[in-house]
Order: sequence, then structure tokens, then C-alpha cells
Amino acid sequence: MGRRNFRGGRKGGNRGGGGGGNSGGRVAYVSFPEVVKENEKLQRYYDATIPIEDEEERKAFWEALRTELPNSFRFCGSKGHALAVRRLLEERYVPEIVKIERYDGQPVQAPQPVSWYPDQLAYSMNTPKHVIRKFPPFAAFQKFLVSETQVGNISRQEIVSMIPPLLMDLSPGMTVLDMCAAPGSKAAQLLEMLHVGEEARIRKAMGAMDENSTEVKAEEGADLDIDSGDDGRATGLLIANDADYKRSHMLVHQLKRLSSPNLLVTNHDATLFPAIKLPKEPSQPNQQYLRFDRILADVPCSGDGTLRKNVNLWNDWGPGGALGLHSTQTRILVRALQMLKVGGRVVYSTCSMNPVENEAVIVSAIERCGGPDKVDIIDCSERLPGLKRNPGMFQWKIIDKDGKIWNSWEEVQQHMLTKEDGLPPAKLAETMFPRADTNECSGLPLDRCMRVYAHQQDTGGFFITVLEKKADLKVRPEAPQVKPEVKATAASNGQEAKEEVAAKLAVEEEKAAEGEPTDVLPTSGTKRQIDDEAEEKPEVKKAKTASPAPEETQPEVVMADAPVEASETPAAEAEPKTETESEVKTETATPTTDTPKPQAQAPERRRNADGSYEEPYKYLSPEHEVIQNIKTFYNLSPRFPDGRYMVRNTAGEPAKAIYYTSALVRDILVQNEGRGVKFVHAGVKMYMKQDAPSAEVCRWRIQSEGMPIVAGYVGQDRVIRLTKKETFHKLLKEMFPRFAEGEWSKLGEIGERARDISMGCCVLRVEPDGSDADWKERMVLPLWKSFQSLNLMLPKEDRAAMLLRLFNDTTPVINQTLKDAAKNDAAKEAAQAASADTEAKAEEVAAPEVKEVEEAKDAAATETSTAAPFNDDTTMGEDTNGATEPTAAE
Repeated sequence: MGRRNFRGGRKGGNRGGGGGGNSGGRVAYVSFPEVVKENEKLQRYYDATIPIEDEEERKAFWEALRTELPNSFRFCGSKGHALAVRRLLEERYVPEIVKIERYDGQPVQAPQPVSWYPDQLAYSMNTPKHVIRKFPPFAAFQKFLVSETQVGNISRQEIVSMIPPLLMDLSPGMTVLDMCAAPGSKAAQLLEMLHVGEEARIRKAMGAMDENSTEVKAEEGADLDIDSGDDGRATGLLIANDADYKRSHMLVHQLKRLSSPNLLVTNHDATLFPAIKLPKEPSQPNQQYLRFDRILADVPCSGDGTLRKNVNLWNDWGPGGALGLHSTQTRILVRALQMLKVGGRVVYSTCSMNPVENEAVIVSAIERCGGPDKVDIIDCSERLPGLKRNPGMFQWKIIDKDGKIWNSWEEVQQHMLTKEDGLPPAKLAETMFPRADTNECSGLPLDRCMRVYAHQQDTGGFFITVLEKKADLKVRPEAPQVKPEVKATAASNGQEAKEEVAAKLAVEEEKAAEGEPTDVLPTSGTKRQIDDEAEEKPEVKKAKTASPAPEETQPEVVMADAPVEASETPAAEAEPKTETESEVKTETATPTTDTPKPQAQAPERRRNADGSYEEPYKYLSPEHEVIQNIKTFYNLSPRFPDGRYMVRNTAGEPAKAIYYTSALVRDILVQNEGRGVKFVHAGVKMYMKQDAPSAEVCRWRIQSEGMPIVAGYVGQDRVIRLTKKETFHKLLKEMFPRFAEGEWSKLGEIGERARDISMGCCVLRVEPDGSDADWKERMVLPLWKSFQSLNLMLPKEDRAAMLLRLFNDTTPVINQTLKDAAKNDAAKEAAQAASADTEAKAEEVAAPEVKEVEEAKDAAATETSTAAPFNDDTTMGEDTNGATEPTAAE
């Protein structure tokens, strides 16, 4: 589900914003008035509801909500050099920040480790983000944060947002679902946990294959038994889902930095998340569906725990937000419990302080799932020592849309007796209130829930509960809400039909998983399918009316590489381009001179038959000619799994990129093709197509994000080992340095090897020799060897981050090829100028009529050259991730 009601949004606040026009090249800025941080209903409700007895603490509670949120970030725990990046913070930047005593009269505090976060990988500082961005003394520190965030070593994340993943008790090898994942900071934490220790395990596994290797001894601390099924590689799975299509691509942007082949991003309503089909096992009589070890349900909420950063909530907050979300939150949690393995855990969380969205949802979901015998609330009071928290509440009050506070459902019922229509106040429902003593869920240990308030450790507000599934369960139907009796509309009939079909699919899926006979074949519970089934109901069919015939329009211009299915999205709401590669080219007839040319239009994203916007995922046979060519050129070990290569196009042929996925991701994509499961992203880009200088050179170079996965299996004839820091600095600093015969020695210890290795892509193994105490990072990176040059094939942000981190070097990278091209252009311009000067002198003595003829010829030649396509073999191409590609000229 996408966030709503300001969850994670940017709503302006007390800082200035852009606006106005552009006059004389200057942008006019408009300062917004200071937000008055007062809301009578909000304060009255929480004063009556949150059990804070001490008056001083209550005062601190409200004061904290009115102050700006501190700045916080964490280091990526699954990467081996996370500790090196953290050490850099402590040794290079903290001493400089300490020297900054004040900004605008306010004291400056250096980043401090968050005491309860494991391994001190999270930091917080009281200086707000906008100050760090704009205040000059923080410039170097800000550059460090941005650089390391871009490459995935640092995540800018609010402190309380880090708590839910830490309570999931997650370990490598597990299957995990994040149901409402955008923008992706928690999903990134989960993905890191799946890959913890992987680098060391892989090195140990590689060392065990080589009798002469020292890797086994060096990695004695690596435990292969933690996740041993795939030569040390992670075998687990994270599915990160969001209901909003654009936000799901925000997820892709956030998570791609971690380069995980164990990740799937989907685009579904979390209340109707589809059943994921698995390959049928010969030993199992029934079709198997994916069950998760852990699920995070960080649901959409009213977001009043974010008052410190979303200051407009002080004006916009109203009781209706929480009341309207209660049933949706319960449905999401119930669906999570359905998809969970027995013994698995769901972490439910919100950034709201309202019990209607918190304790009431927990009770309602457990009640629908069969009570405490089926679902238990886990006690986490001993977890994360040092984290200050309050227990969940057993009793609470509810405020309605008119601002009236209700103590119990009985009180509402008494009020209903006094009204002519006998209806409760709008949106109030029995499930929102504490249960009566006679109810089976009245004794739930709600004190095991966790409430974190802003004043306790200078954070935002958050609610977290950990639930464990104790046994298989049957979901009870949702209690009908008391509503006014009005004539049913087509829309209401359709929604009821959808909910009915969704409930039926969930029940049948549970039956199939348990081997019971089913009434219908278990299938995907996607929104599109439910829409289709609901439309078959008579009451919905009656309401359907024939659509008017579309008006005649100008002939459509079909862009090359664009999907050709009919769009279901208006042009004004066209979805953003994805990073899929569409390789189907459509030819269009050239319009005649009698036909008016259509106006140029931006290409629209178009839905596929299954309702998605994405290109299909097609796996390549290990016997495919391209795969065999790659295997031969890189002398890949037969141990490397060559059945996991995938492309993204209908034809199923490699054209621009080849991706790699884990075995489980492959099985899921293959089994669920055409079933309506909307996959937005999968796989790590492993190889990119490259212009090669000769037929002997493989045209598929290893991509930087795929290099750590495949490097250990590449034959030694394609490997260069680098040990000295100075040599690495040269490769990072200069792109495509040229070396004439006898000049390769400039590359130090790798010069001779670089000279002798054959052209094409090769592996650079960075293995520090120990001569520099500040340089201990081992890396594997792609190199491109050409006739007389050697280049690190890295995205620009990676190159810049390494230069800053390892050498504190912020000067621009030298691109030798572009310098040469600039010299060539300058020479051409000089020659053209000299030629023009000579022609001008000749024209001075020419007859007037001859001069007119020559000018006409020159004009015609100019038009022809302008219309001709530009072709320059010395230009540089850009890879999709920013890495500069060598061309055939190299």
C-alpha cells in the first residue's frame, strides 16, 4: 500500500520554497509563513488518551513534538567496508565538526552513535538536515554523506524507522515480504540482513575450491553453515511491495544500490497481495505456494508521529484520518498472517500514536485469525537494550470527526438509542474500541506492544508489535459495519464483490496449502483478477453501460522500442520510464505530403495484458550461443550457475543487458509468468553489450554491480591483481590513460600484466599489501583493456566516492579521451577558419555573379550536412548506470 495522509511526504514547513517566475536568469523565491504548531483536537485527544501521569513529562512530550527532528543515518551492515566508512567518519569528519561551535546561535553536536543500534552502525546529531546542506563549515561532511549514500554505504533514515527491522529476528536464508515498502529504507535494512556475512562466506567457499588459496585461513570466522546452499551466496529472498506504481520505482532506485540478486519489487494492493506459486515438488501432491518466514507490515497511517518533520500536520490533522484507515490496516495485517509460515513472525508498525491504528488493529486482526491460540504477541522488552519505550495500552479512548471523545463502544451504543436513525457517529466501529471482558481477545497481552514517543530519546513517534503465527488459521469474515440504508450503486456493489472474491481466494489458497479439497482452483488474488471476477456478478453487470465510441484522432506515432499494447493510463498520468529494455522495434509508414504531420507527443507507458507496465522476464538457456561465448572468454568455472541469466524483452534474446538472479527468484518469475503478479524489478545487471575492437574480443563486459557475484569464478587469465594504493589512485583518477609501447611501467606493479593481457573486459582484484594502515578494503572491479589504454568501468558516483573515501580527493576526474577529442576539435576548427579566410580573399576578386552561385552552393551544402546524422568515432558512450563505455575507436 502506498503511504497516505502525509506519511513520509514533504509538505513545506517553516523553510522557504521555490516559486514565482524567472526574470533575467534569476529565480524568485517565496518564503512561507511559520507554521503555528498548535491543534486543539490533537492535544485534547492525546492528553486524554496517552497515559502520561507526570506533568513535567507531559510538557516534555509536547515540547519535543514542536522541535525540529535531528539528523540521522546508518551504515550498511552487509558490506565489508562499512566499518571502514564508519572509521572515516570518526577520524576525518567528526574532529572538524567539533570545531564548529555554533550555527545561528545554536550549539553544534558531532554525530553520536545510537546506543541501542547493533554494532554502532547508526548515528544521530542534533544539527538539522537543512543546516548541514547550506552551512559552509559542513560542506565536506555533506559531500561525504551524499557520496556514500549514492553508492549504498550509508542510508539516510529516521532513527525510529530503524526499529521494526531490528525486531524481526531475521537471518540469512529466510524468505521475507515487506508489504508497504516505499520509499525503501526499512526494505534496505531487511536486504542487508539477508546478505550479512556473505562476502566472507563467498571468499571462504572460493578458497576451499583452491588448494593453494589462503582465503580459507583468512576467513576462519565465516560460518558457511549460516547459509550454505549456494557456495556462500545468499539464498534468501526479499519481496518489496508497494501499491503505488511510481512509489514502487522509488523502491527500485533505493534498493538497486545494494546490488542484490535476491530481491523482487512488486506493485500490488497489500490487502490483496497475490499468492506466489512455487515449482511443484514430486513429493508434494498439491500445488505449493510461497510462505514467508518474516513479514513487515509498516502500514499506511495518519502519521501524527511525524509532526516534527511534517509540520503541516499541525494544521491538517483531524480524527477522520485514523478512523478511515483502521479497516485497511486490519486487512493488511490479516493478509500478512495468512501468508506467514507457522512459527513465522509479522512485525506491524505505524508512525502514528493513535490506538485506533495500533492496539485496536492488533486486537481486531488476532480476533479475525482465530484468537490467541493461533497468533501470539511476542515480548520484545529485552530486545534493543537502551531503547526507551512505553508498553502498549489496554484501555484507550476514541475521538470522532466532530471532536467528541468516546470511552467505550457501549457509550456509542447508548448514544445510538437516542438518535432517530440509530446509527453511530460517522466512521466509528466496534473493532476500534477495547474488547469487553467476555471476548476471547480481551486478555491479549497488549503491554508487549511497543510505543516510542518523541521526548524519550529525541526521535519521532512510532508503534511496533511483533506477532508469531502459532498454528494454521482460518480467517473469519470481516464484521459488517453499521451503515445508513441507501440505494446500492454500481461502485459499492463492485467493491463488495471484490472483497467477497478476495476472501474466497484466500480461503481456497489456505485449503490448497493444507491438502484439503478446494471449491475453486487456487490462483493469484491480484486486484486485476478480482476486478474481472467481480464484474461477472449480476448486480455489477446490470450497472455497466456501453462506453461511447472514441472520437477520431490524429494517427498515432509509434516510437521505436515502445510497447504497443493499449494504454489504460491517461496521457496526463503517464507512468515514469522504467529501467527495462524494450527490444521490439516497430516500423511505421512514412506519412505522405498530403497527410498533416501529427504533433510530437511523449511516449506513454502502456499496460501489458496482466495489468503491469513492465517488460517480461525471460531466462536464457545455458546452451545459448551468447552464454557459451561468455563462458569461454572468461573461462568461467563450471561451478558457477549458468541457468540464472535473464533478459527483459518479449523476444527473450540478449540485446543490451543480461541480468542474474538467485535460484528462488528465477523459480518465482518462471512459475508466475502470465498469472497477473506485477513484478517491477528483479535481478542484478551482470553483463552489458559493448563495441569490441575485434571478433576475438567478447562483446559482453562484466558490469560493476555483477562483478562481486561472478569474480571468484573467472579464470586467472582474465585477472589482474593490484596491491598498492598509489596504483589504484592512478586508475581512479584518470579515465582511459594511454600507454605507448614501453610506457605500461607507469602502472607500477600491474603494468606488465596489463600490457600482456588480451583485449576486452577483465577482473581487477584489489588486494592491499598491508603497507598502509588506512587501506585494507579488498575489492573486485571491472577493467577494460584496449590497444593502448586501460580503464576502470565504474559508474561516476562510485569513482568519486572511492576517490573521496580513500584519498580525500575531490578534484575532477581526468578523461584523457575527451581531452584528445577536444584537441582534435580545436585543430579542425583552426583548419576550417584558415580555409574560410583563404576563400574570403578569393571571393573578393571574383565576379558578382560567380559569388552568388558559390553562396547558393554553400547554403545547399550546409542544409545537407545539418540533416545528415552525426557520426564521430571518437565520442564516448554512456552506460545506463553512468559508467563510460569504450567505443570501437578505443
